[in-house]
Amino acid sequence: MSKFWSPLVASLEPYVAGEQPVIQDLVKLNTNENPWGPSPRVLEAIHTAATDDLRRYPDPSATKLRQTIAAYHGVSPDEVFLGNGSDEVLAFLFAGLLKHDAPLLYPDITYSFYPTYSKLFDIETKTIPLADDFTIRVEDYAGPCGAIILPNPNAPTGIGLPLKAIAALATQHPDQVVAIDEAYVDYGGETAIPLIATHENIIVIRTFSKSRSLAGMRVGYAVARRPLIEALERMKDSFNSYPLDRLAQAAAQASVEDDAWFMSHRDRLIAIREKLVADLEARGFEVLPSQANFVFARKPGHEGKALATALRERAVLVRHFAKPRIADFLRISIGTESECARLISALDDILT
Repeated sequence: MSKFWSPLVASLEPYVAGEQPVIQDLVKLNTNENPWGPSPRVLEAIHTAATDDLRRYPDPSATKLRQTIAAYHGVSPDEVFLGNGSDEVLAFLFAGLLKHDAPLLYPDITYSFYPTYSKLFDIETKTIPLADDFTIRVEDYAGPCGAIILPNPNAPTGIGLPLKAIAALATQHPDQVVAIDEAYVDYGGETAIPLIATHENIIVIRTFSKSRSLAGMRVGYAVARRPLIEALERMKDSFNSYPLDRLAQAAAQASVEDDAWFMSHRDRLIAIREKLVADLEARGFEVLPSQANFVFARKPGHEGKALATALRERAVLVRHFAKPRIADFLRISIGTESECARLISALDDILT
């Protein structure tokens, strides 16, 4: 610890991102990235935008991209907020909408950035245990609170909630913000964006990193009624008025416009996921029902850490969380057909 640190810095427990090693012939199934690159139209848009105009600041409101996203979801452009990846959007959300006198509620097993941001912004929290089957029970969130945030589908479990459950939660807490983090919703879940029309307290956070293959561009957004979006804009304009660069705006717009590419690759990944689940279950794994681009699985009688280590020795990376209740689980991102075959082959080698 440096003597120059503020007390805040010393108290933080930073988020630990998935490993990004340089290993020859690596099968990388640990960070939930899309196994395929973005639409060719995206690459063309980036190339077209890479001109002498890069000397100019980008549109601070990302007007064209907001209009494109709004049209795609059937909302108004002023109900869309953009940021550098959904993590930045979440940062503004935590600071601007989720900090209140009563505690913020979220699951005990969930996206590990939530406790990091809660600590950073000095937000009182209360974690709600998942059920024994690792599902979120909306009835457990009935008590007093300042706000609620849930990933849907949840991470790292991959289990999703139906829209009626989210609507019930928002109705149960009409005076609190209910934030729905939809980083993985495109792989089988239902977006809560239509609920915004009838629930002024719902805000939905989404990302281009997963299903749109733009993790390297850092584009995220939120959709909500205007008062909630205005709060995020006030936060952004007090911190950084130019969040998205010209190339990111062009890439994201082209991605939304090429819906055919998105749909075909999404469907292909879902098919690979279902085959991987069957292959794992045939080998005695317990696999939680996933609506995400990953699966959460454990092999009874085997430690999760030991399996992850053995896979790494065979140049196959998966994610292991050394946390209560899930220490024996592995979170396995869905790769290409050949990458998943490599994973299964490595497991067969380890388990025989």
